[in-house]
Amino acid sequence: MATTDHLFAGSIPEIYDRFMAPMLFESYALDLAERLEKIDPRSVLETAAGTGVLTRALLAHLSAHATIVATDLNPPMVKHAAAKCEDPRVEWRVADALALPFEDRRFDAVTCQFGAMFFPDKTRGYREARRVLKSDGHFVFNVWDPIAENEFADVVTEALATVFPGDPPRFMARVPHGYYNLKTIREELTAAGFTRISIDSVKRTSKTSSPGDAAVGYCQGTPMRNEIEARDAARLEEATGRAAEALALRFGQGPIEGRIKAFAIEAVC
Repeated sequence: MATTDHLFAGSIPEIYDRFMAPMLFESYALDLAERLEKIDPRSVLETAAGTGVLTRALLAHLSAHATIVATDLNPPMVKHAAAKCEDPRVEWRVADALALPFEDRRFDAVTCQFGAMFFPDKTRGYREARRVLKSDGHFVFNVWDPIAENEFADVVTEALATVFPGDPPRFMARVPHGYYNLKTIREELTAAGFTRISIDSVKRTSKTSSPGDAAVGYCQGTPMRNEIEARDAARLEEATGRAAEALALRFGQGPIEGRIKAFAIEAVC
């Protein structure tokens, strides 16, 4: 994994929250929150919380007595999320999901929205989740299906390949949409000590107000921006414009929508 694949800094958190959250993450946050609501945990750890999209959904769905420790590896993301969500039920912390700073068997549930793909060592991350879970605790998370099943991401990635044909930015295909082999996921969860594993396919529709908004979200609000700027920072706007043109060609002008697909995974100690 490239060193910039997990870097959410500069203006990325704000752009991510403004464009990517409503376009992609809010509907899947609702799905995870509803799954956790059925479990009715009193103590929840969220890893890779990002800008707090899932955190806010959890607050709306869990018991008023439930508490959440929301963590992320990136301090700018935690700072942005904490500023938007000052609820006393939430504790915000910078933490590495592969080395959690919590004692064994502390939480009823651990959850992670589209973060496992960023773990350099998936089994280690799963083992840490299991370590901090109480007996019969639940680990509830999701991952994306291949990029071909997620139309906006696929179109943007192909468009950027025309801007940098010799070295196309492949972040979206490599990381967010690069961890979808269900056999591998089951094997790594089993190796981490989980015994009951269920996986559901979850299809949704991605919607945004314009091709330009989608292009800004992908090209400037994710670590793909780091890839573009590493190739030529002066071409960021050009790359964003090319992505917008490709999206408009495929989906039209004005409000657009495209197919998205992910997997929701529940594992029990």
